[in-house]
Amino acid sequence: MISCVSLSSGRASVRRSRPACLPLTLALASAFGGLALVPLAAQAQAAAAAPATLDETVVTANRTPQALSELVGDVSIVDRKTIERSGATGVADVLSRLPGMEITRSGGVGNTTSVYIRGAETRFTAVYLDGVRIDSQSTGGAGWEGIPLSQIDRIEVLRGPAAAVYGSDAVGGVIQLFTKRGEDGVSPYAGIGFGSHGLRKIEGGVSGKSGLLDYSFGVAHEESKGFNVQPIAKRTPSKDGFTSPDRDGYRSTSGNLKLGFQITPDQRIDATLLTSDINAGYDPSVSFRTKPPITFRDDVSNNTLRTAGLTWSAKWNDIYSTRLQVTDSETVYKTQPSFYRTETRLRGYLFQNEFRFGPHLVTATLERREDALENAPTTSAKLFSRDRSQNAAALGYGYVKGPHSLQLHVRHDDDSEFGGKTTGSAAYGYAITPSLRATVSAGTAFRAPTLYQRFSEYGLASLQPESSRNVELGLQYTAGATQAGIVLYRNRVQNLIVFDGSAKGCQSSFGCYASTARARYQGVTLTGGHRIGDVTLRASLDYQDPRDLATDNLLARRARAHGTLGADWRIAGWTLGAEIQSSGKRFDDAANTVKLGGYTLLNLSASKQIMRDLNLVARVDNVGDKDYQFARLYANGGRTAYVGLKWTPQ
Repeated sequence: MISCVSLSSGRASVRRSRPACLPLTLALASAFGGLALVPLAAQAQAAAAAPATLDETVVTANRTPQALSELVGDVSIVDRKTIERSGATGVADVLSRLPGMEITRSGGVGNTTSVYIRGAETRFTAVYLDGVRIDSQSTGGAGWEGIPLSQIDRIEVLRGPAAAVYGSDAVGGVIQLFTKRGEDGVSPYAGIGFGSHGLRKIEGGVSGKSGLLDYSFGVAHEESKGFNVQPIAKRTPSKDGFTSPDRDGYRSTSGNLKLGFQITPDQRIDATLLTSDINAGYDPSVSFRTKPPITFRDDVSNNTLRTAGLTWSAKWNDIYSTRLQVTDSETVYKTQPSFYRTETRLRGYLFQNEFRFGPHLVTATLERREDALENAPTTSAKLFSRDRSQNAAALGYGYVKGPHSLQLHVRHDDDSEFGGKTTGSAAYGYAITPSLRATVSAGTAFRAPTLYQRFSEYGLASLQPESSRNVELGLQYTAGATQAGIVLYRNRVQNLIVFDGSAKGCQSSFGCYASTARARYQGVTLTGGHRIGDVTLRASLDYQDPRDLATDNLLARRARAHGTLGADWRIAGWTLGAEIQSSGKRFDDAANTVKLGGYTLLNLSASKQIMRDLNLVARVDNVGDKDYQFARLYANGGRTAYVGLKWTPQ
C-alpha cells in the first residue's frame, strides 16, 4: 500500500476523515513519552483542506511506470525540495525519516553506514542509481556512505520483497535513487551552505532541453572538520576503549551528467554518468594494556563510486514497447595507513518487453548480471580476485480496473556458481469504498552469497543463497485532507549467513561464514497525515520484532519501536517545520547483552524564497543535544545547525 505520508511534493499528500490519524498520532506520542505533542495531534480534528491527488508516477514497484493510486506495494517518495529542506548531508539520514526505515552508522558522514528496511539486513535491499545496480561483493549491500546526496533529485522506496522483479538482494525491499532530468529551457543553479563542525558545501550545475536533446549536469563539494566519533577514550580509558580524542572530518566531491535524446516521438536514448569520492577520518583501535597506552595513527577511509548507464526505450505501437539497457558500476573502499582495499564491479544487461491491452499489462524480461571482486586485506596478503554471473528470465502480469488491482510475477535466476533459483509474488488490492482500500500480498526472495563469503580465507564454497517467504496485509484510508494506513508483515529468512567461529570445513582459525541461522522480521507500520489550512501534520510508527530464531534474541541494532511525528506550517512566505524522531532501546550485539539506549530528537527547519531567484534553508537538528549512539562507543554529532542559500533563476 502507499505510505500515508507522501513526501513527493515536500508536504504530506493527504486526504480526509476527521479522526483517522488521531489515534496513530496519540499512540506515537504515548509510545515514546512525547506527551507534549498531544495538543498538536488534537488539531487533526479540524476542518479538512483541499484534496491531494495520487496520480504521480513511480517505477520502483514493478520496474515500469505506474500511478501511485494503482500500486499494491508499500511505497514512499522523496523529491528534491524535501531533500533540500531536510538539511541532511547523507542519503541514509533522509531515509531514516521514512516509515519502516532505520539506520546505523559508526560515527559521522562518510563512516560505515547500514540501512534497514523493516529490520532486514542492509544487504537485503536492492539499490539502484539511475537504473544502475550498486552492491558490494565483500560486505554485501550498497555502501551508503559513498552515495552523494547532493546529486540525488528523487528517491523511491519499496518496502517488502521484490526478488520476482529484481532478482537477488531484494529480500527486504528496493531503493531507487534518481539524478535530475533536463526540462524545457535552460535552468542553471548554484548553492552554498554552512553548518556545525565546520561544514561547508558548494554546488552548481545546469539542466535544460533544446530541441530533441535534454541534459543535466551538476557538481558538488562538501567538507567538514567533523567531531570525535569515539569520545569514550577521552573520558574513561578501558580495555575496549579506542583512540585518543581528535576530530574525524570528511571531504566529498561528486558530479553527474545525464543526457537524453528523443530520436523519434516513440524512441529515446538516455545516458547517465556519476562519480563520487569521499575521504573520511575514523578512529583506529588503541591498546590501554600498555603504559602509556599505544595509540595508532588516525586512519582515513576512501569511498569511490562510479556508475554509468545507457538505455534505449521504444514504443512500437499502442500495445508493444521495449527497453534495452546496459549498466556498469564500480565501488572501491580503502583505508590508510592501516591498509585495506576492496573493489566491486557490476555490469548489467536488461531487455524488457511490455504488452498493454486495456487494463492488462504483461512484461517479459531477460537480464544478465556480472559481478567481480578484488580484495586485498593487507599490503602483504595475496590479492583475492573472483567473478561470477547470473542470467534471469522473468514474467509479470498486471491488471487494474475499477476497484481491483492485481500484480503477479515469477522469475528464474541461474547463477554460474550455485545454480538456479525461482521466485514469485502475488499482490491484490481492492477498493472497499472510494476512501478505503485493502491489500494483500505474498512473495519469495533470495540473496546470493557474496564472492567474499564463499571464496575468501573466511569463506565456504558450499554456502547456499539466503531465502525468504513474506506475507503482508494493508489497509489505507484516503479522504480529503486526511490519510491513514496500516501494514502488517511477516518475513521469514532461511539459510541466514552469519560469521561462525566453529563452522565445519573452515580453513581459518578465526571462523568462517556459514548458512546456519534463521530470522523472522515481523511487525506493523502505522502512518497518518492531515492538513489544516496552512499546517500539515504527518506521523509514522513502527512496532517490529526482528528476531534470530535459532537463539530467540533480537537482531542487533534494531529497535522494537521507532517513529516520527512532524508538522509544517506555511506563513508569510516561510515554511516552518518541526519534527520528532524517536527510537526505543536496541542491543549492540547478537547475544543481547550490550544495550543501546533509546532516544527522542527534536528537529526544527525553516525555508523561504528571500528574493526572486534566491532560496534560504535553515535547520537545527537534535535541538536538545541528546547524547545517543547507533553503535556502541560511536558518538553522533550532537546539536547541529545548517544554513544554505540556493540561486535558481526563474
